[in-house]
Amino acid sequence: MLRRYGTAALATVTAHDVHSPFPHPPRSLTQPMPTIDPTPESFKAMFTAVPAETPVVMLNLLRFRKRAVYRSGAKQPSRSGIEAYAEYSRLVWPCLQAVGGKALWRAKAHHALIAPADESWDELLLVEYPSIEAFAEMITSEEYQRIVFHRTAALLDSRLVVTTPDPGKQTS
Repeated sequence: MLRRYGTAALATVTAHDVHSPFPHPPRSLTQPMPTIDPTPESFKAMFTAVPAETPVVMLNLLRFRKRAVYRSGAKQPSRSGIEAYAEYSRLVWPCLQAVGGKALWRAKAHHALIAPADESWDELLLVEYPSIEAFAEMITSEEYQRIVFHRTAALLDSRLVVTTPDPGKQTS
C-alpha cells in the first residue's frame, strides 16, 4: 500500500497533465512559465521525497486569471478566475472528505515581502491529508478528474508544496 499509488496515479495524471489544453502566454527566457498542474515527473518524485503514511499539509499559493479560460467546447458560463476556483472548491469538497482531508486555512495574500519582484499571489490555502497516498488517491479519482478543469481554468499561476510535521521542532 505504501507506494502503490505511484505508478497507477502517474498514468492517470499523465493523461490529464502532459498535454495541457491551455497555451501559456509567451514569456522571455528570464521569466519562468506559470505552473498550474503537476508534471508527471514531479508527481512521481513526490513519492520518493515525501515520507509514506505520514500526515501532509499542502501549501497552495494561487494567482487567479481575470477571466477563467476553459477548454474549447466546454459548456461553462463566463466567469472570473475566482468564480471558477469557487466552483472547483465546492465540487472538490466531497473528494477531499472521502480521503480524510480537510481545509485548514484560507487567506487573501496582500504582499510578498520576500519574493522575486514579479511574483505575487492572490490566495494561500492549507489543506491537510492523512498521507501523501490519500492525496494521490484523491487527485487520481475519476470524480476529481471530472472537476479539476475548473481549477486549471481559474489559475494563472500556482505553487503546491508538500509539507510534513517536523516532530523535533513543533511549536505550541
